[in-house]
Amino acid sequence: MKKNIVLIGGSHGIGLELVRLLHESHNVFVASRTADDLDALNVTHLPFDVTKDELDLTQLPEKLHGFVYCPGSINLKPLKMMSMDAFREDMEINFFNLVRVTKEVMPRMAEDSSVVFFSTVAVGMGMPFHTSVAAAKGAIEGFAKALAAEYTPKVRVNVIAPSLVDTPLASRLLSNDKKKEMMAERHPLKKVGTPADIAHMAAFLLRDDSGWMTGQILGVDGGMSTLNIS
Repeated sequence: MKKNIVLIGGSHGIGLELVRLLHESHNVFVASRTADDLDALNVTHLPFDVTKDELDLTQLPEKLHGFVYCPGSINLKPLKMMSMDAFREDMEINFFNLVRVTKEVMPRMAEDSSVVFFSTVAVGMGMPFHTSVAAAKGAIEGFAKALAAEYTPKVRVNVIAPSLVDTPLASRLLSNDKKKEMMAERHPLKKVGTPADIAHMAAFLLRDDSGWMTGQILGVDGGMSTLNIS
């Protein structure tokens, strides 16, 4: 059966890679600001800026089988350099807008449907300079577990917690070979993640193969969160 899957974001990075995995076998709807890289794919694009637009539900099917929220931020600075406005902005893009859109789509989620959110390895590890993003993503993890409990058994809700992934969002951290090598060495698997690494996990969580999984925080992080090899 072709599933109806909506992605908030999905025109670049992990979201785009997930669209590429899904578009041939499912009905994929991408709500995002840009659509340049989606032109060659069999998807429906909804112009949408999550920071200011309301989602136009009339452009979506009555029943949704998958929902993925992709927007996020990487704002890594010492606490003393972080303004309160920066904390508010990170909470808005990562968490409050996620909650708002989730409230809009949940009435359309079908039986045995799946919701996928994204967190970060920094929530569970305690990493310097991650105070803002860890706080915002930590809110997602708590929200997701409560949401999973509230909507079970109709809707499954799971969270992927990656480490550093080579996406446009992380370009500043991986801007040259020396930085890439240094970041790779921090991971037990000696490499940073690729969009495909994360997208394949998200696709699995949307499939019936993961039908006995809900309320989980899944580390896809090169071993960083569980292995100490120093």
